[in-house]
Amino acid sequence: MVDVPLMNALTKAIPSHSGLLLVGDVDQLPSVGPGQVLADIIGSERISVARLTEVFRQAAESRIVVNAHRINHGQMPDPPKAGEESDFYFIGINEPEQGVGKIIEMVKERMPKRFGLDPLKDIQVLCPMNRGVLGARNLNIELQQVLNPNPPATVERFGWRFSPGDRVMETQNDYDREVFNGDLGMVVRIDDEEGALIASFDGREVSYPFGELDTLVPAYATTIHKSQGSEYPAVIIPVVTQHYTMLARNLLYTGVTRGKRLVILVGQKKAVAMAVRGGNMKRRWTKLREWLAVS
Repeated sequence: MVDVPLMNALTKAIPSHSGLLLVGDVDQLPSVGPGQVLADIIGSERISVARLTEVFRQAAESRIVVNAHRINHGQMPDPPKAGEESDFYFIGINEPEQGVGKIIEMVKERMPKRFGLDPLKDIQVLCPMNRGVLGARNLNIELQQVLNPNPPATVERFGWRFSPGDRVMETQNDYDREVFNGDLGMVVRIDDEEGALIASFDGREVSYPFGELDTLVPAYATTIHKSQGSEYPAVIIPVVTQHYTMLARNLLYTGVTRGKRLVILVGQKKAVAMAVRGGNMKRRWTKLREWLAVS
């Protein structure tokens, strides 16, 4: 997740007598910002690298871990047999429209009933992209209507509806409020007199004037890119051919590894296969690897 400007600032700030130990997963999505710093450092072969490749017994009992490794090696994930208990499931659908109902049913009823999960606190829907029937934008609208149907107050700004009880995400680094890109919160109340929305982030209340809600979005569903660096008790990942422009092995791998206790893929096997084969993994053109190699 570290891009070139951030790594540049870090290396400038480190005293000359210090050492730097980088710990990361090079197989996940590259940073949102420019560059692919970790991959280039490893690829230069000028820095000592230790790779953790062995799946130990305890981890091997988790299908999340096993299937993450399978995806990373270009193999299809292996779902459990019918009736078998697992922490990884695949639910097949024929058309994207089917997936909306399946996801709503799982979030609202099946997962809370079977696994004791809280729909608002424990379950995160992670989408390959924002657009489409099974994109983050449409699923946010659909899930909001089901999980928070009759709120006591509402404010509509910048194309979104916000109400007490809504799960929300900050999409930029806001140093004044000390809320940062990817932080999840909950709308606590709408203060019409002050013209502000108050959201709680890890128990700390933060006020957003109505005119400054452009960086806040509902977060019943979000993109896999926005989930980088985060973990959730349970994730649902829709994967359909409608997402073909974004389907890539590192995207699916990143999404699967966000789930701690439960991962459910909802989609078409053809789409999963497209991602596992490599799909639209886009090469980043950088010079750091070459510069390190000749330094």
